Amino acid sequence: MFKGIRRTAGMGVSLALAALGSATAFAQTNPPAEAVEAVTHPWVVPPPNWSPEAYFTNLKDGATLESPFVARFGLSMRGIVPAGKTAGTAGHHHLLIDQPLPLDFTKPLPFTEHYVHFGKGQMEAVVNLPPGTYTMRLVLADQGHIPYFVYSKPLKFTVSKQNAGVTAASLQGAPRVEVLSPADRATVQTPLRVQMHATGYNISHAGPRVQDTGHFRLVLERAGQKAEIIDLDGGQTELWLNPPKGDYSARLELMSNAATGNVVARARTVAFTVR
Repeated sequence: MFKGIRRTAGMGVSLALAALGSATAFAQTNPPAEAVEAVTHPWVVPPPNWSPEAYFTNLKDGATLESPFVARFGLSMRGIVPAGKTAGTAGHHHLLIDQPLPLDFTKPLPFTEHYVHFGKGQMEAVVNLPPGTYTMRLVLADQGHIPYFVYSKPLKFTVSKQNAGVTAASLQGAPRVEVLSPADRATVQTPLRVQMHATGYNISHAGPRVQDTGHFRLVLERAGQKAEIIDLDGGQTELWLNPPKGDYSARLELMSNAATGNVVARARTVAFTVR
């Protein structure tokens, strides 16, 4: 049924994998809550809903799409670490296709074409499905694929057409990192949400020092002030900030987890104004 999903050695199934990403933990919320790792900077604040969740950053519920298409993964108040590695409450993404949430959150997620594992720290996938109506959701799971209570709302969508000969590379483009929000030259109010994304790179908590992974570092600059450096070494891919009013320039960097201080990639600088 799911054309374009192919079995691969050691992975069970693959959705023509896309960018490699990962994101680790922020502080968690309602007691009793699991201890998680927070980004330590005076401008960092909890998200308004105080609840960890996974979500799609580029897809809307009820959309009509042509396949293959790219699905991008977002994560709030948690971080990513590859499968088989432990770092606080960080985990890795799983894409569930036409499947409900597990009935038992103490058992590992299966490896089938309906449960696609992104155990390297990916932040996106290329999904190739025949025409039809589907439901997808994301679930974060630990090193042994046992799910956390961190998941997305179900996303319902319709595939109107399946295009032959379209490659993952043509959809994804070159490996890169990006600031998804705020938009360049936007005027925003606080608290503001900063969303980051990686295509072609794996994201991870820095603690396990996993080869071929990196973590984000955000550098915020404003005239007449020292640069504010926010290191997301827990593998986080989202921040909520409450900075002073003013004009800012945001520079996003991907830092190597294997070689301290090495910058793997830099995003295009984003300018925004806090009112």
